[in-house]
Amino acid sequence: MPTVSSTPEPGAPDAVEHVDVLVVGAGISGIGAAYHLCRQHPDRSLLVLEHQDGFGGTWRTHTYPGIRSDSDLYTFGYRFKPWTGRPIATAQEILDYLGEVIDEHDLARHIRYRHSIAAATWSSADRRWTVTGTRDGGVPFAVTASFLYMCQGYYRHGEGYTPQWPGVDRFRGTIVHPQTWPDDLDYHGKRMIVIGSGATAATLIPALVDDVEHITMLQRSPTYFVSGRNANELADMLRALEIDESWIHEIVRRKVLFDQAAFARRCFSEPEAVTAELLADVRARLAPEHADLVDTAFTPSYRPWRQRVAFVPDGDLFEGINSGKASVVTDEIETFTETGITLRSGATLEADIIVTATGFELNVLGDIAFTIDGEPLDFSQTVTYRGTMFTGIPNMVWVFGYFRASWTLRADLIADFVCRLLGHMDAKRATVVVPRLRPDETDMALLPWVDPENFNPGYLRRGLHLMPKQGDRDPWRHLQDYWIERQLMPAADLDDGSLVFG
Repeated sequence: MPTVSSTPEPGAPDAVEHVDVLVVGAGISGIGAAYHLCRQHPDRSLLVLEHQDGFGGTWRTHTYPGIRSDSDLYTFGYRFKPWTGRPIATAQEILDYLGEVIDEHDLARHIRYRHSIAAATWSSADRRWTVTGTRDGGVPFAVTASFLYMCQGYYRHGEGYTPQWPGVDRFRGTIVHPQTWPDDLDYHGKRMIVIGSGATAATLIPALVDDVEHITMLQRSPTYFVSGRNANELADMLRALEIDESWIHEIVRRKVLFDQAAFARRCFSEPEAVTAELLADVRARLAPEHADLVDTAFTPSYRPWRQRVAFVPDGDLFEGINSGKASVVTDEIETFTETGITLRSGATLEADIIVTATGFELNVLGDIAFTIDGEPLDFSQTVTYRGTMFTGIPNMVWVFGYFRASWTLRADLIADFVCRLLGHMDAKRATVVVPRLRPDETDMALLPWVDPENFNPGYLRRGLHLMPKQGDRDPWRHLQDYWIERQLMPAADLDDGSLVFG
């Protein structure tokens, strides 16, 4: 396959090279995109640009203790690469898996690290994107591309979200955000507070509890948790029968997806029953002396799946609470003090280290400045085509994964769509494709990128105004439903007039 060198081209820093497809990001989406493009379009030149010094995306960014997946790896892993480990995996296990994909399919030659993109400019006259930025800490670079494939994710890697609490400057201890965890942080024998109640907090506390004096999860509102063995009984049984790993991977994926679909349906059709089951599981995990926490610390005010349900492998969070070295407090912060936090209730929490596991900052298209024919792009004024392309933006796809299912499921679907779209453009001898509303759709009702009544985590509430709109009908909806899209995306009619080819 034609390729470009994985090291900078010789010559002046402002030399410009051209590729057919430029992939932004070498995380799980970008690596998957490179695999599918190499397999389905081996004659196209391909380049993957990554701002970090290695592959992995979020699994490289986050280095806090205990970092692990919150989705099972049989669906979070690629459909083409069998997963053979535990369903909930550590960051290092995921990085090893991604490294195997890169090695097995010779993808390293397409990837350039330490390339930070600042701007992307589309020229209709030239029918190409020009991407500019800096590499290796400051050397300018420029690349042109016929097609731009945005796989950089949807949160800001450089900084997490931290609310502005009163009195933060007064605290004499250490404050850290999990996204920028210091390598030299010494928490042994210390009193710690973890602010937050989601998957990050539920991961950190079990990883730290044995080494600290005490750790408190301070939450403003509870999260739904479900616990279980970090094993897949079906996979274990099939391995005992010496079934081929590729068969195991596909069978277990289908079973997990079937179970997830059934659970999601029940969350909407009988939320009270699901809530009762989730709380019964928590009650069974807690020691009798902590039974009151079911009502005060583990009963959310929203229905299940309006935000993610956090999985607790082997109930390790609850074991920490039962040990007496971890506790949960549901309250709001009044102010930080020199030695801890004063709560709205008047209670105080003392700490040497405070961890702000309060989420991340949503970014839009990698915080890259986009310009189309000289006009700055206002992404929020576009309408999405199938949750991946956008009106008025030529030759560009953005990967935005699922909330209620593994991210990679949608990354794989979009990769197949991109490859089919590129082939369709070849057949039509088209060099440009751009979504546009058809005449009878110009007055169509426009809705938020995600219905906040359906799914409303904090990062989305804070950044929803930055996101594109969706329409009230196909193909302008952002469905966020794998079980529907796995049928719709492969069958999408590329010649129904919603995509304009030129």
